Amino acid sequence: MTQNAQEPQARWSAVDAYLTDLLAPADDALTAALAASDEAGLPQIAVAPNQGKLLHLLARVQGARTILEIGTLGGYSSIWLARALPADGRLISLEYDPAHAEVARLNLARAGLDAVAEVRTGAALDTLPKLEAEGAGPFDLVFVDADKKNNPRYVEWALRLTRPGSVIVVDNVVRGGTVLDEEAADEATRGTRAMFDLVARDPRLDATAFQTVGVKGHDGMLVARVVS
Repeated sequence: MTQNAQEPQARWSAVDAYLTDLLAPADDALTAALAASDEAGLPQIAVAPNQGKLLHLLARVQGARTILEIGTLGGYSSIWLARALPADGRLISLEYDPAHAEVARLNLARAGLDAVAEVRTGAALDTLPKLEAEGAGPFDLVFVDADKKNNPRYVEWALRLTRPGSVIVVDNVVRGGTVLDEEAADEATRGTRAMFDLVARDPRLDATAFQTVGVKGHDGMLVARVVS
């Protein structure tokens, strides 16, 4: 990375730190979750603290009692989301990697959230039909942060497992700007573009997306409301 490229990244990170310190300060459970994830060798791709706080506030504003998370990693975002639930609420988080899922379960238990948060292991596209079969929905909020090539299918499943008024959030939708590339070679960008096409044409969804810069670089989120 050139010096000129480093300068905006450093400033983005500094602004993130300033905002996080003021508005989303870490606590013991969040700090321990990140430390445990690092110790277990998980990739450092969890949402930033201020993004975790945004998810928490979205769930609170939504009055969510049931939340579905697709992609758990070490449970950092799960903690933010589960903390927004009432005592009788429920979060189900789906994680492909059993080792990641075990770290997340321990992190949620340490945070005192294991009574409301459950981590299920396996490919999400195998687990989602099981949730439908057992009548686990409708979910008030769905957060999608898993393998990006399957984003369209995850949104399709989110629609099947929600109701009018539910909110669907998809992370990492700008991908450093590569989302503009109509001829993108990587599956993550192609999957993200297909997801945007799906959301744009589906009359059941009212959505927007926005760019973010910060400690996670240049990316963004999509937020959609199920309207019918």
